[in-house]
Amino acid sequence: MWNQWNTGDYAGMIAETISLRGWHGDAIRAYHARPLTPGPHPGLVLIPHIPGWDEWQRECARRFAEHGYEVVCPDIYARVGTGRPADIAAQSMAEGGRPDEQVMGDTAAALDFLHLSPTGNGKVGVIGMCSGGRHAYLAACSVDGFDACVDCWGGGVVQAPEQLSEKQPVSPADLTENLSCPVLGIFGNDDRRPDVAEVDALEARLKAAGKEYEFLRYDGAGHGIWYYDRPVYRQEQAMDSWNKCIQWLDAHLK
Repeated sequence: MWNQWNTGDYAGMIAETISLRGWHGDAIRAYHARPLTPGPHPGLVLIPHIPGWDEWQRECARRFAEHGYEVVCPDIYARVGTGRPADIAAQSMAEGGRPDEQVMGDTAAALDFLHLSPTGNGKVGVIGMCSGGRHAYLAACSVDGFDACVDCWGGGVVQAPEQLSEKQPVSPADLTENLSCPVLGIFGNDDRRPDVAEVDALEARLKAAGKEYEFLRYDGAGHGIWYYDRPVYRQEQAMDSWNKCIQWLDAHLK
């Protein structure tokens, strides 16, 4: 929970750029944040959103580390090049985005890294926002080894056949039968992608498959309610969902 630690407890973390062997053995960068307390700590793969491997994602990684998680955020845009996050993300979008297969390979590399951590507790979750939410759900359905998944307003989890492409050949919702872990979904009822109908459709798939899930749906909120650097930020809904997200992850990973 936010601000509920004991002021007498030791606090410390290390956060740095590391190198991973991602999809097809490619060397990619990743942001790694972990507590300096002895542990054991649960792991968390944070998949970047469309704005890129940006400052907000690094802050997000450190917030989860502050709450006891060892976090790896892989640079899924590494193959585009280096430069300002917004420029790299824009170039990636101009190319049609990152192939699902490639992102899943990089995600699996981050998962393997956390499973080998000497201070890990053996459990790893996956979380993402926006396009990263779609990727997180896809990973929970197609990459073995995750113990929990958080989909934050992931657009495109439910896709019609005409929305599929060479880089996104399958709708993640169609893989729900393969979902290997519980899912937490965080959504704004004013969002357009996913809109309420898409969230309803995903919930129906989860219910039909008998999967464990919990959805948080917020009135007065749209897309990206945690992004305090943009007008979409919603303070009340953001802090409520942050607290519930951490409690949910703690329940499944700690």
